[in-house]
Amino acid sequence: MKNDRPTVAIRQGRIIGIKVKVQTDASPAVILEEFLGVPYALSTAGERRFSPPVPLPPSEEKVFDAGSWGPRCPSGENDGTSSEDCLNLNIFRPKLQGGEHEKLPVLVYVHGGSFNFGSGNARQIDNLVAWSEKPMIGISFNYRVGAFGFLNSRFMASEGLLNVGLKDQELALRWVKENIGAFGGDSGAVTIMGSSAGAHSVGHHLMHNPDEPPLFHKAIIESGAATARAVYPYDNALHEQQFQDFLSHLDLQNAPAAQIIPALRLLPTSRIKTASEAVFTKYSLSIRWPFQPVIDGLGGMIATAPIHAWRSGNYHRIPILTGFNTNEGASFVPWSLAKPAQFTAFFRTMLSGLSEEDLAELDRVYPDPVSDPTSKYVEHRRNLGKQYKRVEQAYAHFAYIAPVRQTAHYAAGAENVPVYLYHFAVSCSVNGGADHGNHSSFVTYDRQVRAMSATLDEIAGTMHAYWSSFVTTGDPNAVKGKWGARPEWPRYVSGGQGKKMLFGEGNDEVAGLRNKGVVAQVVDDVWAKEECEYWWQRTEKFET
Repeated sequence: MKNDRPTVAIRQGRIIGIKVKVQTDASPAVILEEFLGVPYALSTAGERRFSPPVPLPPSEEKVFDAGSWGPRCPSGENDGTSSEDCLNLNIFRPKLQGGEHEKLPVLVYVHGGSFNFGSGNARQIDNLVAWSEKPMIGISFNYRVGAFGFLNSRFMASEGLLNVGLKDQELALRWVKENIGAFGGDSGAVTIMGSSAGAHSVGHHLMHNPDEPPLFHKAIIESGAATARAVYPYDNALHEQQFQDFLSHLDLQNAPAAQIIPALRLLPTSRIKTASEAVFTKYSLSIRWPFQPVIDGLGGMIATAPIHAWRSGNYHRIPILTGFNTNEGASFVPWSLAKPAQFTAFFRTMLSGLSEEDLAELDRVYPDPVSDPTSKYVEHRRNLGKQYKRVEQAYAHFAYIAPVRQTAHYAAGAENVPVYLYHFAVSCSVNGGADHGNHSSFVTYDRQVRAMSATLDEIAGTMHAYWSSFVTTGDPNAVKGKWGARPEWPRYVSGGQGKKMLFGEGNDEVAGLRNKGVVAQVVDDVWAKEECEYWWQRTEKFET
């Protein structure tokens, strides 16, 4: 019945949600009240295309039916539901009983997708909320991706139109701060969580306006960081070339500067989307993805190179839970590389800042498995090139694992700031291993993982218990619940003394094998240390 639907009044109008039953161990079943597709900004179509987001005006009469997912932002994925009127969010809360309630801690999830794909409904945040031992509110949202959100170049800088996708994210966080109290949430207990590009985003927000109170109070940064995958200034030569490629796809390469933005805003959404996808495809094999966040200077979203912000202490000092997967590079690098020269050429092309001396040192740090049979990168799988394991691990360390460790190292160096580091090692495929993103369904305790085996159920339940405890208390160990016997997760210590929580080492049941491995164990953070230090020493080359 419509009258039974949960309703919340906020500044922009009345929001009418739905009730959803989620089957957990609880009896009776958990009832979530969900508010889906709630707009947090005006449409970005037409004259607002490429511009910073605009908040919705106040209204006492407006009614929003929040009973179904809102449109996703245009991206390479096409499920027929995308629109430029896509800046909306989804709120999941436990059903509130009558009377006064203690305000609930809030989780805000930033989706991943290389800053070119993805949407807010791509991860089961509702499931994470439903299984939490202590009640919380979960939120996911859409932000502009691809050329719509990150059409960065010297020209776009002159128009004041850089990093608008990050500005969407910031506005969503401000919306939460201003409105979540009406939904029963505590605006002073917000955790921001992201995976992959979402994690990079969280890292950038961690460093944005460090002299002002942050819009969040804890951070979960999964397989990503502010220093991940090379953060260039807006006028980097690669950005300039990709911008020109984009204009060429739209036959605007020779347009006068004054006509470029007006012409772009008149084009159909589909043409912008097609051009964005074409440029992404051109650079995807070399993993030089276009349409990424850029260093935009003082007053921008990324005021300085992230490594400089870490070293100078210009970041928000809040509790952090962060980590990585063993095989972060498996789904990105070419599977067929066979010759040593191809390994070197891959990194020479991807990272033009590497000198020949850097490449020679890279060859030493990652011994060639063809000429050196003792190399730990010898590839034994028949369907993969002889350089695959070598290039997969080198890219994984560069793009994700070394940056995650940088976050843990610098953040833990601040006084009285708890940091927790994890390593996810469950092998989820024969060729990939513990690939980028494989941890996601474990953290949210998804049904398909729980159903595979008792051990996988325990790994997923244990991870969910740590994560939800961190969201609700700031300490992954505080809330015991069903998985209360899990190991005590120690705070990370900088300076080579750090320990991490290792999940699922030796387990390959998802890949169709039978080894159960170890659910969770505390170990020294020494795996791939030398390799990560190689990338640490060169971070500055990729941010200038």
